[in-house]
Order: sequence, then C-alpha cells, then structure tokens
Amino acid sequence: MTLAEKQQQLIADYAIIDDAQERLAAVVDNARRSPPLPDTERTEANRVKGCVSQAWIAAELRDGRCHFRSDADSPLVRGLLKLLCDLYSNAPPSEVAVTEPVLFEELGLAKNLSPTRLNGLRSVRAKIREFAAATPP
Repeated sequence: MTLAEKQQQLIADYAIIDDAQERLAAVVDNARRSPPLPDTERTEANRVKGCVSQAWIAAELRDGRCHFRSDADSPLVRGLLKLLCDLYSNAPPSEVAVTEPVLFEELGLAKNLSPTRLNGLRSVRAKIREFAAATPP
C-alpha cells in the first residue's frame, strides 16, 4: 500500500464518524491506548521545537522503512502526533519526504485546532520530513 493509499484509508476510517469534534475525540482516544515513549526517548534531540506542548518524535529506519513513535504532555497533541506517526510509519523514506498530510483538512480537524496547534503540526511534519530526507536511499 502506498502512503497516499494509506492516508485515504485513515481518512475513510475516521470519516465514518459524522461529527468533527467526535472524530477529534476518537483520535485522542486512540492515542490513549498506545504506550508512552520511555524517558530514554524523551530527549532534546527528539523534542519537537515549535510545539507549545512538550512533544517528542522518535524515528528509526528498519528494513528500508521509516518508523515513528511519539508522545506529548497534552492528550490532544498526543493524539494528533500518533495520527501522523500512524500515517508515516512503515513507509519508504522517499514517500515520507514528499507526501503531505491532508487528513487533518479532509476530516475537518484542522478547523477545530488553534493556530498554535496547527503551527505545531507543521513543526512535527518538518521533523518527520527531515528524518526521511536524511535517510540514505
């Protein structure tokens, strides 16, 4: 499955929830079920700069594919980061580097986020893109 197909599948999975606020609640709830990052990965190198909340992205390359894990001190940010990590994980670096996340707009989540949250998401995307771009082909 390509990253574009995966993104469309994630959109379809959440689009069955009619209300955008309820979709956002489902995103937050989904993140509650995932384990937090261990303290060893809550490092300055993994911290997302540009987020008002404390947020971290841990990235690694396994078998030629990017894998991302995240955590944040805010439940909302934690949910949004997990959604991005779910999208980009297990994809080749070349796709991760060029595929922009449209799911926040498509699902109507972006209109329910403050400008500072949206800016933070751009910072997260930049960190993910930088990792993928720095990964050898």
